Amino acid sequence: MRSFTKTLPVLLAGVALTAAALASPSGADAATTERPHGLEVAVPAYVLPGEPMLAAAASARPAPSIVVLNPSNGYAPFDAAWQAQADALRAGVTAHGTGTRVLGYVDTGHGSLPPSAVRAVVDNYLRTADHRLHVDGIFFDQTGRDCGPGNTARDYYADLRRYVQETVYAVAPQAQDLVVNNPGTAVADCYLEPGHRTADVFVTFEGDYDDYTGAWLGGNVFNPTAGYYSGAALDASGTAFWHLVYDTPDRAAMRTALDAAFTRGAGYVYATDDALLVPWDAAPGWGFAAETAYAAAKG
Repeated sequence: MRSFTKTLPVLLAGVALTAAALASPSGADAATTERPHGLEVAVPAYVLPGEPMLAAAASARPAPSIVVLNPSNGYAPFDAAWQAQADALRAGVTAHGTGTRVLGYVDTGHGSLPPSAVRAVVDNYLRTADHRLHVDGIFFDQTGRDCGPGNTARDYYADLRRYVQETVYAVAPQAQDLVVNNPGTAVADCYLEPGHRTADVFVTFEGDYDDYTGAWLGGNVFNPTAGYYSGAALDASGTAFWHLVYDTPDRAAMRTALDAAFTRGAGYVYATDDALLVPWDAAPGWGFAAETAYAAAKG
């Protein structure tokens, strides 16, 4: 989900999607409306500090629960202007009465970038000159979705998560870090394995409204044996999955998308009428508050 490229959902090679494959390995993982957590709005905002989209997000009541800032795909300095913008967003009040959490964007090239290079971009956000945290964590984009031989792909991201946790703790021991992986589609359930989990939240859908309402793969996670399933049994908090939907036609369609996200087990969602090439550079036509309020009403 880089500023100038689109992360398209891809089909799992070699796994047939059958009716039986939609069940969890335990047979007790269907997404239901009885969830331990409701629905929240989380927004990728790929604009410069002070632009209308960010001003609208900062002033919305309820505010979005998460906003991702993207200074040139993470490579531009996270300088005073960006820090001030992050601080302004974090002052927002969500439907739960908490502040908006802000994440810094970091590309991983689907696991092809050297870990040292990725950590250097993480440091851009977390190791600032004033030795203060202006973000709450990291949004890792273009992440892998398969375990890899011997879980090597999974472990690449688990190591990055540990680095974020350790760095946040070193700067502010009382802070609660947040790490997001964005494969843009269902992720292998090894990524949520206890003791090896690679993120707190996974973007398990990124695509347009037509695909979201007509081509859902059948779950947030997959297993080579069981196929796609909801992942609810791996999501005790109800906040593990995030769906991103662009090209949403209107306010009524936004509500349809949020209803679907809730049914499909997402804890976070964002629907916008913004479209390609960059569908994350403008506030939705109905405004953030209409969406955050509707999401809060889901639970």
